Amino acid sequence: MSSGFLRFVIVLALPASLLAWGQSAPKNGGDFSSNTKPETKLPTGVILVKGAWSSASDSVTPVPEGGNVTDNVFRNQYFGMTYPLPTDWTEKYKGPPPSDSGRYVLAQIRPADTFKGPARGSILITAEDLFFTTLPAANALELTNYEKNNLQADYKLELPPAQTKIAGRPFTFYAYWSPVAELHWYVLTTQIRCHAVEMVLTSRDTKLLENLFLDMNRMKLPEDANPTNTGGGAFPVCVKDYARSENLITRVEPIFSEHKFNPVPVRIIVDKEGKVKHIHFLSAFPDQAKAISDALNQWKFKPYLRGGQPAEVETGIMFGRVAYPKARASGHAATE
Repeated sequence: MSSGFLRFVIVLALPASLLAWGQSAPKNGGDFSSNTKPETKLPTGVILVKGAWSSASDSVTPVPEGGNVTDNVFRNQYFGMTYPLPTDWTEKYKGPPPSDSGRYVLAQIRPADTFKGPARGSILITAEDLFFTTLPAANALELTNYEKNNLQADYKLELPPAQTKIAGRPFTFYAYWSPVAELHWYVLTTQIRCHAVEMVLTSRDTKLLENLFLDMNRMKLPEDANPTNTGGGAFPVCVKDYARSENLITRVEPIFSEHKFNPVPVRIIVDKEGKVKHIHFLSAFPDQAKAISDALNQWKFKPYLRGGQPAEVETGIMFGRVAYPKARASGHAATE
């Protein structure tokens, strides 16, 4: 795939079987088995991944990956988004878990079986965590310009980035297409809570894309959504690299039971008194999450002041191995 937006792979579903092995000959299939019928099957649409996973310190505070489609409406409480799906469109598969560079697939929407249009298409809603992104972008506007400037030669820019409004909120919009595949992409980007939230519309039918574009005006978005938003208002203030020594009164290092070599990106919310009130692991093994949680719960920050008043802060910290040591744009969160 070409643009920075579409380079990562979306895993949809993979039916599989779990092979059970006995003390002697296997009983559950395989080259040396006398029984070819699996004893245990994965439910359809489930993917098993052994290892690091996303988790949070509580089940009440919204997390970016917590959105879902119910009654044909996509809702994501973390981002304050509500999007009524177009008529005869649906979400069949959930996206993969967050990556350790902060890439989220929030929703994958496509025509339902009842769709009667002359050409089909897709709607992909993603978020890029600007604390952990590997791309040289400090905000959603810079991310859009980076993607546009790095289209591969097979793709042609149709419309350069320009400011537009969706549901009364500022977005950056650009379009490109593939002459070979005869596919068109409309990309709309805004920033919410230090995430670049992107909506990518894809189809061969530009009229369909125009209608989908207009239909997005039915969305509801937070008032401060814009391509350079830094949070605040109804949400905590986003502060990159806030976990510096000058902002900390008490810091306790996590004690790991064993050493692993994976990066552990963590988002935290610090309350008005300077205590860590919420911990969100984008990707961590259970023992890593426990050790880091035990440490973070003892941290104490100096209260963050905005306009002279204490405010909640959301920031990111990278524990463990730094996965992407290449230089980043000015203002990006440092890793710990």
